[in-house]
Amino acid sequence: MFIALFYLVAIVILIMHFTGFLKRNNLEWLVLVLAVAVFPAVIYL
Repeated sequence: MFIALFYLVAIVILIMHFTGFLKRNNLEWLVLVLAVAVFPAVIYL
């Protein structure tokens, strides 16, 4: 359940990033938070 919720949030953040919504609202840091959240899984694999 948590993984599905994480994927849903990640997809929404990426869509908002590519549409420019995050840049207009000074929320571009959410992409960095998402990258930090994924980083441990990448190192583990």
